[in-house]
Amino acid sequence: MSELTKAAVELEEDQVLNLVKDRLAKNSDEGLQIVEELREAMNIIGKRFEEQEYFLSDLVFAAEIFENAIKIIRPYLKTETQKLGKVLIGTVQGDIHDIGKSILGSLLECAGFEVIDLGVDQPIQNFIEAIKKENPDIIGLSTLLTIGFDSMKKTIEEIRKVTEKKIIIGGGVINQDWCDQVKADLWAKDAMDGVNKIRELLDV
Repeated sequence: MSELTKAAVELEEDQVLNLVKDRLAKNSDEGLQIVEELREAMNIIGKRFEEQEYFLSDLVFAAEIFENAIKIIRPYLKTETQKLGKVLIGTVQGDIHDIGKSILGSLLECAGFEVIDLGVDQPIQNFIEAIKKENPDIIGLSTLLTIGFDSMKKTIEEIRKVTEKKIIIGGGVINQDWCDQVKADLWAKDAMDGVNKIRELLDV
């Protein structure tokens, strides 16, 4: 385990960011290697979360660290770098919660995906326009509230009219029964589960 991976796993934000800056200052071509080491940390943190060694607050903090590290690294990455896939995410209309969605976005980006995050309280038309413009491989919808059910169902119905791409849903109230009712392809119990299922869907 590299010094960077260890620092990330231990959630030492200052150390992670300083290591990233120092390494890029010494070698501007190290961006991809740094991302790989952060991916390794993400996988370890995900396993610890699944084994209940880490908690949601740890996962939230880890996502913030990864997001801040990626912001530093991004300018050093070549634009032609191969991405694993493009994922469009957003919280459906009527819901302004975004913690889970933001964690998912950060973890996906660190794992090598291109992420288009529409934000919260997004009307159906915004999803449709983004799908036509971005042509994502996977579409992710979230809601934390039961009042988001009708909005999510209607959004999925309209998305189905413009694309056959897979739709994954998540949020505090989401379960298999909800997934079946809104006719999504898959549901994720948490952000790490979402990353794993998206990887499975795209076979990467």
